[in-house]
Amino acid sequence: MQNLKTIVGRSADINELRALIKVVGPSDATALILGESGTGKELVARALHDCSERSAEPFIPVNCGAIPRELLESELFGHRKGAFTGAISDRKGRFELASGGTLFLDEIGDMSMDLQVKLLRVLQERIIDPVGTTQGLAIDVRVIAATHKNVENLIEKGEFREDLFYRLNVMPIEIKALQERKEDILPLIEHFAVMHAKRRYKPITFASSSLDLFMRYSWPGNVRELSNLVNRYSALYPGQVVDFRNVPESMLPPGIRLLANVEPGELPSEVQVSSGQSAFNFEDQSEANTSLAMADTSALSSQLMEGRNNGKVFDETINVISMAQSWDSFPEQGLPLKQHMVDIERSLIQQALDKAEGNVSKTARLLNVQRTTLIEKINKYGLSSA
Repeated sequence: MQNLKTIVGRSADINELRALIKVVGPSDATALILGESGTGKELVARALHDCSERSAEPFIPVNCGAIPRELLESELFGHRKGAFTGAISDRKGRFELASGGTLFLDEIGDMSMDLQVKLLRVLQERIIDPVGTTQGLAIDVRVIAATHKNVENLIEKGEFREDLFYRLNVMPIEIKALQERKEDILPLIEHFAVMHAKRRYKPITFASSSLDLFMRYSWPGNVRELSNLVNRYSALYPGQVVDFRNVPESMLPPGIRLLANVEPGELPSEVQVSSGQSAFNFEDQSEANTSLAMADTSALSSQLMEGRNNGKVFDETINVISMAQSWDSFPEQGLPLKQHMVDIERSLIQQALDKAEGNVSKTARLLNVQRTTLIEKINKYGLSSA
């Protein structure tokens, strides 16, 4: 479908997301999109709208976190002339402007509690009350909301209404962080290179060493950060092959500089390289990668030592990590790395569940993951929770 071509990627997560949009899009059900900043929540909301019978009608986005609290009510519901100082005429709100179409409430987690009450009533009764009048106005709007925050945590803190959450969460849609779906990095680079190509120039490409850094980078800004970087290098090196060894350090993200830097002392200890060496110049690149991996597992071991309260789970995890840290114990025939990583993840989740006494929400906070993601993994591994 043409309206799904904007959802770029080839990972299983993205394929599942596109399939879900095809199913959910044609319905009028309210949807709640969850995902870190920069993952493309508005893009998914637009795709849902484009797949619906409302596609010919307006798609109206509003960022609830960018509009001052005292103005958001008027922005959403509109106001009548004289409703407040400066209201010199009637003004339609976003709900009325989206009539027949879709209203996208981005960063819903930043909405104040008093306005949440009014939004709940609108979702229940499909009537808005513009500021300055008690005469309700019927609306025909599909509502899609999104947030980068953990809504269950907000509910526990008393910062988000549970009843509103259930109203919005009819169709939950989670977008994984780019770091969790690195198979999408290369197709996204190609997509953004074409998008940002200057006139008369071919899209830029990247040297293999630069692509390797892209694949190893953690992408804290997610897809938005990747798009901005490709845009930057398209402006600096139109139509060329971009090699980070020739790019000024000021034009590289700090995280990529850390991965590629040659100077000792400039990297944190867990990614320190030998004196005079660079991630581009290792005589044995595999040796460098092994050093980084071992440093990472050392840090993980230290963290586990602090919370050692489940002997069996702890020992299973430490055994795998210890083997990875010792070349002497590395089997000559090799080992199934993917399975060992699965074992570590399963063990850590079970340890966190035990520490949280089976409370899934607390476990999600301990592991710093979305609750829905954790539930999927608990079911996948057949783990026990209260």
